[in-house]
Amino acid sequence: MKPVDRMRAFYGDDYYVCRFQEVGDIEAEISEVGTERVMKRLLTYRTPGPVIIPKDKSFWGSKGETIPLPSWLTEEDVAYFVSKFEEKGFSGPVNYYRNFNRNNELLGPWVGCKIQVPSKFLVGELDLVYAMSGVKEYIHGPKFKEDVPLLEEPVVMEGVAHFINQEKPQEILQIILDFISKF
Repeated sequence: MKPVDRMRAFYGDDYYVCRFQEVGDIEAEISEVGTERVMKRLLTYRTPGPVIIPKDKSFWGSKGETIPLPSWLTEEDVAYFVSKFEEKGFSGPVNYYRNFNRNNELLGPWVGCKIQVPSKFLVGELDLVYAMSGVKEYIHGPKFKEDVPLLEEPVVMEGVAHFINQEKPQEILQIILDFISKF
């Protein structure tokens, strides 16, 4: 089964990857909702679990609703991201998700290959990918270590979501420095 079909079967048509498939649809929705609201909602999303974006636009909240920023994200940060996305649009980043099926095909020759270099894996406990079905079991079970034999113990950062390098920059930097200093 193709990855997008599998996601649709598991999470439904409103799963974000599925919503991103039709060229122009999510771009038009983002344009209607507003880039600033979209950026704030995506950057502050903290619910572990699938990202469901219903077509009724309820995911984005009402226009008058304030989206509070966490301590690691400033209005200046948001303004910077907004300026870049308003300049270039969302099609480029969304096209990554539109390419899931093709990327899966292109990776076919590497199925079963092992990553044979020392590796460190970090993830936030609230990361939407970490919360996907089977991901925690893979990361903490024997298969991840089989696929990446030189993998050090994975680090799951408490209270952190998808943007770990922004949410905990000093902690991430220290983990990276500790890791590379071994070599």
